[in-house]
Amino acid sequence: MPIIRLLERGGASRALAKMIGVVLALLGAASALHAQTIPGALPESTSALAKGEWPAYAGSYASARYSPLSQIDRDNAKNLHVAWRWKSPDQAIKDADPRVGPTYANESTPLMVGGTLYTSTSLSEVAAIDAVSGETKWVFDPKIYQNGLGLPANNGWLHRGVAYWRSGDDERIVILTAFAQMIALDAKTGKPVPSFGTDGRVDLALGLRRPVDRDYYTMTSPPVILRGVIVVGSSVMDWWRHRPSPPGDVRGFDATSGKLLWTFHTVAQGEEPGAET
Repeated sequence: MPIIRLLERGGASRALAKMIGVVLALLGAASALHAQTIPGALPESTSALAKGEWPAYAGSYASARYSPLSQIDRDNAKNLHVAWRWKSPDQAIKDADPRVGPTYANESTPLMVGGTLYTSTSLSEVAAIDAVSGETKWVFDPKIYQNGLGLPANNGWLHRGVAYWRSGDDERIVILTAFAQMIALDAKTGKPVPSFGTDGRVDLALGLRRPVDRDYYTMTSPPVILRGVIVVGSSVMDWWRHRPSPPGDVRGFDATSGKLLWTFHTVAQGEEPGAET
């Protein structure tokens, strides 16, 4: 399914919205900005949004889903028109191998940082797209559809987005794949970062308090990255035919190395507060 960029007469504009699997990337011009405080957002997030960027899945990690841009309003929205379309690379994979299975929707919300859109696809691919021209800069394919496990748990082949992290000149895109891998990519090249985990990957099905079956354990949403820590959740298929279910623990990983820093047990264990209940 395509990503479509829309333009308002007289200049580029802002915002990202979804409509039946089509992601509309509305990119803003700095000349029409009205910066204002966004409750809960870090100053760097507020600054990025004021420049027309969309640096996190929900705009900021405050999850406000709000842009302060004002160039598009109820009066001129009718003037929007398609500037370019982008076709997901998933289609070529599915055409070449029908065994990959069905995809019902494109649920990804692209990020926009420094004039580049970063998006995931339903098959957990990652793409960087020039925000002005719509041209593809790079595509990374983890090829997780080749692992022989069939459809991912819960909703099958779908994915909602990626996370962006920067430290100095080190810019990374992090994706959690449908079969529980965390992959860090160089945002400039799309290549896995070799110093992160093992050749750019961390197996999220390992290191939990009990073994998990990947048929019942998946990730469909991007992580949160704060103060150099990648905070990872999961999507667990918790139904009666499979016991015990995978634990839905939340974990924090070092954004530079991929090393596990901490685990929060969603069901208290041992001497942890709440275990007595």
